[in-house]
Amino acid sequence: MEASKLNELYVKNGLTKDDVFQHKFFTIIKRNGIDKIQAKNNIVIEYNLDRVSDDHKSVIIKATAYYGDKVIQTYGEANPQNTTASYPVAIAEKRAMSRACLKLTGFYEIGHYGEDEADEFNRK
Repeated sequence: MEASKLNELYVKNGLTKDDVFQHKFFTIIKRNGIDKIQAKNNIVIEYNLDRVSDDHKSVIIKATAYYGDKVIQTYGEANPQNTTASYPVAIAEKRAMSRACLKLTGFYEIGHYGEDEADEFNRK
């Protein structure tokens, strides 16, 4: 993506250098950046607990997100193979929120991901 278009997307969403960091091949948007994107764009998200394992360690949350006339559905998942956190419902919800906001606003298509989407995306 052209630098001016990327800058325009950052400005439109109120993102600063404190909201992002570089991770290997991707740009990662931190939780506070995702919150800004959701607020700036008035994105409304409805969550549904789609699946929970019998031991409550594996969770899938379905998110339906609304942005103007756009509506998307996406999922967030958490299980012992993809998170070390002991609160899988919250992790799955954060992942669903990040994916919904970034897909709706065009960040996904330019290689930007939310830090909640994978434990490996967390800044050390």
